Amino acid sequence: MMTGSTSRGGPGRPRRPAARAAAAVALGLAGALSLGAAPAPEAAPAPAVARPAADPLARFHHQRPHWKSCVLGPDDATGRELDRAGARCADISVPLDYSRPDGRTITVAISRIKGTDTAHRVGALLLNSGGPGGQTVGDPPFVRAAMKEVAARYDVVGVDPRFVGRSTPLDCRWPTGSMVRGAGTGRAGFDRMTAFAADLARRCRAHAGDLLPYAGTRNTARDMDVIRAALGERRISYLGYSYGTYLGQVYATMFPGRTDRVVLDGVINPADYSPRLLRGTERANRHALADWADWAAAHDAAYGLGRTRGAVLAAVREVRSAAARTPLRLGAYRVDEHVLPVIVFNGLSQDNPTAYGELAEGVRDLRRAVGGRETTPSPALAGVLGFLLTGHDSAYGSVQTAILCADVAAPRDPETYWRDLRRAGTGDRLFAPVTHDINPCAFWDPPREPPTAVRAGRPALLVNATGDPRTTYRGAREVHRGWPGSRLVTQRDADQHALYGVFGSPCVDGTVNAYLATGRLPAGDVTCARPAA
Repeated sequence: MMTGSTSRGGPGRPRRPAARAAAAVALGLAGALSLGAAPAPEAAPAPAVARPAADPLARFHHQRPHWKSCVLGPDDATGRELDRAGARCADISVPLDYSRPDGRTITVAISRIKGTDTAHRVGALLLNSGGPGGQTVGDPPFVRAAMKEVAARYDVVGVDPRFVGRSTPLDCRWPTGSMVRGAGTGRAGFDRMTAFAADLARRCRAHAGDLLPYAGTRNTARDMDVIRAALGERRISYLGYSYGTYLGQVYATMFPGRTDRVVLDGVINPADYSPRLLRGTERANRHALADWADWAAAHDAAYGLGRTRGAVLAAVREVRSAAARTPLRLGAYRVDEHVLPVIVFNGLSQDNPTAYGELAEGVRDLRRAVGGRETTPSPALAGVLGFLLTGHDSAYGSVQTAILCADVAAPRDPETYWRDLRRAGTGDRLFAPVTHDINPCAFWDPPREPPTAVRAGRPALLVNATGDPRTTYRGAREVHRGWPGSRLVTQRDADQHALYGVFGSPCVDGTVNAYLATGRLPAGDVTCARPAA
């Protein structure tokens, strides 16, 4: 989901521990291909046995991956880590446009660490770490560590979805790594953001217009099924975080019967999924901010933001008001009323001392910059500012936006967003201007396909924290209620986005691993207490 860390990993990916710390026209033929169905044969003189039609995707389904070293060059730390873990990498060829499988092709990059327990092999476990637009090729070592001994029974497969990372790229050459901004405090600020969003859309049409129509989740799901076939698997297991939970639901709907064990962590409710999916997260973010403020108050000696929750929150309001008056100077960067709320929003997806400390350092630096004092930002804040205010991660923001805009149409009239912002009122000057702001999808061509009508199918394990400020617990419960074959693992008392292998909850990790090992869901829903510090 487009709402996690806006640091190097991007706004929708859960942070990883240690090294690695978003006029519908159905494609009739593609819709048939997505379910593996063949076109009906033309009428013929009463054959004794009807011949099955040829598979229009046969050349993709029958390709065999060419496995090789994952290292792309001397500076490729991800590739070296994969090689050390025993992974091999390959490129899978897929159609750009599934309605024209004989036309242009693109590549999707995958990595694989093969299981060693061949006597008890389950199959391939495909991964998606969210975003949309997050790179996942590098994740098999991390996931295998979380799986412990269960990992030996799986081939763990990382996939950079189409246009992401090592796959065929999509880059609009933006001056930013994210479309996310705050609308500001008045009409003039909103008008600036309208022009900003329109310019980002214009850049995408100019630099990637040939790819934009094909960036949607339905095509990513089709690519997953080509990967399944190319790996020689009848069914695949799946682990998806954040946006990856939506992708998993779409895949299971489009390709019923082709999933085995499914874990969805940080659950997106398809009813909420759109280019405006941040709406509705304000309350959870305010709660997370208050909990962070309690932590910062307890560590006032280190950060100097105040000894009480109220004092710390007052410091946040101080820097927000100051940035609205005059941009704050932090090294080479200028932080105004459109960027400041995103910095705070960014810092609230992970509930641990490292993430809390990084946000506290950032607020401390911003506070020092109030009044025109030039300040050198801490490394974490500098990373966020570089992501938001330079084009270094343009490809990430470009593909994230392209996926969201290709999936669901957004309102096209800027006045719709302005009315929503005014309706949000002045009760939340920090988060509502971010969650209700206009974005480039208002200036995008309409999606080529309607959104997938997700249908609950095979059993699945859903995982969510009660205080998740990105994929809210309310949404996870709604998905669970509509999915009779699911179980919900609830992590209590955590403002945490994505849990398995990330948060350090033995209860969550053990429940997921038991399901991956046996294929049996828990007898009932599971509630996990917060692990001891």
